[in-house]
Amino acid sequence: MSPSSPASGSAASGPTPIAGTAPALLSLCAREPHVPADRLVAEMVPPPRFDSVRFSTYIPDPDQPSQIEAVRVLENFATGLGGEAPGTGTAKRGFFGLGRSKTPKPPAGPRGVYLDGGYGVGKTHLLASLWHATPAEPSRKAFGTFVELTNLVGALGFQQTVQTLSGHRLLCIDEFELDDPGDTVLVSSLLARLVEAGVALAATSNTLPGKLGEGRFAAADFLREIQGLSAHFRALRIDGEDYRHRGLPEAPAPYSDAAVTRAAQATEGASLDDFPALLDHLARVHPSRYGALTDGVTAVCLTGVRPVPDQSTALRLVVLADRLYDREVPVLASGLPFDRLFSEEMLKGGYRKKYFRAISRLTALARDAARLVDGD
Repeated sequence: MSPSSPASGSAASGPTPIAGTAPALLSLCAREPHVPADRLVAEMVPPPRFDSVRFSTYIPDPDQPSQIEAVRVLENFATGLGGEAPGTGTAKRGFFGLGRSKTPKPPAGPRGVYLDGGYGVGKTHLLASLWHATPAEPSRKAFGTFVELTNLVGALGFQQTVQTLSGHRLLCIDEFELDDPGDTVLVSSLLARLVEAGVALAATSNTLPGKLGEGRFAAADFLREIQGLSAHFRALRIDGEDYRHRGLPEAPAPYSDAAVTRAAQATEGASLDDFPALLDHLARVHPSRYGALTDGVTAVCLTGVRPVPDQSTALRLVVLADRLYDREVPVLASGLPFDRLFSEEMLKGGYRKKYFRAISRLTALARDAARLVDGD
């Protein structure tokens, strides 16, 4: 189930003053960003956190040979995507009905790769590295999460999305949402049209509700859910532990409200919000706009962190955590530690891997934020 909420069309608001402070601080709760459709398309590139990643910067765990093998296979896959871009010859004319006698044929052999592994093994790093290594102009490559892709279809319509992406050489989809049957069918239909047009695919996914295991995703689930597209994917299993926990110190304990407020006041571009108020605000902003919600924000400071009250709220928070992590925005907080955000029931339910990913990413951002506090 993709998180959803009423769309808001107003422009982003300015900073909201915090009593007793000068100058005024930013507040995410004061922002209601509008994101035009053309920005959704232009932003389908690896997020800032992954601007500089390459296969050469991926550090395989020496105890996990599958990680080394994945790099080798993906490098070869990228090399094989050279040549004429799809949609530039007779295939494109046939696809859009101009010369129907020359209907495009699906490319022979696997035209996609699926990275199968648990959270924190570096799948997004590898997916972004594939995007960077593919020999094509950035305008002929697309990279986005499943939610961002469904948002694009919602903004442009199905046919226009097909036309927009069919000339691409590669489409990378991070965190394919297998737990949303309706959106899975929609995106599978879209991918079928893009494969027909010659677009190469690469994907990672979450797991289906009710699937137990050891924190890893399931290639069988992914290939079954995309049905007719499964023949176009080669599954690459990537074993390993969450790299964010390898040899790193424990996440810092939450700070006091006063310490968080002082750090926000001392950090140019920082926002300061009450956590429950922010959760309420997220319900009024469509998740497709959470990235724009953080435009220009250098740090997110939160007071009064407490457990999220329900699953809809939790899923919206997961999307915000992803956008903050993508943009490397540190998160400084008071209240409860981030590993207590979600109830035991949530962590055992069908969306548990989303919640564990959010905990892992927020914990990493909390470590980054420790430098904002001087002596508290």
